Amino acid sequence: MSRAGRISNPVNVGIAVQADWENREFISNISLNVRRLFEFLLQFEATTKSKLASLNEKLDSLERKLEGLEVQVSSATTNPSVFNS
Repeated sequence: MSRAGRISNPVNVGIAVQADWENREFISNISLNVRRLFEFLLQFEATTKSKLASLNEKLDSLERKLEGLEVQVSSATTNPSVFNS
């Protein structure tokens, strides 16, 4: 009986070590994927901010042009002689 105890003890230790390695590998994979996701999100944020800033500049330019056109239309409607020349 003592002999069976010795055999099962190393087997149990081996199983525990194998399970520990599998858990460590799983945790390592999760950590790597979390880092990759974080790096992607940082890159996505930077790209998005850049694109939004560019769009904002274009929108500001269009708004200024629209305001200029509104002034021209307003002055033309108040002074129709501009079209009669």
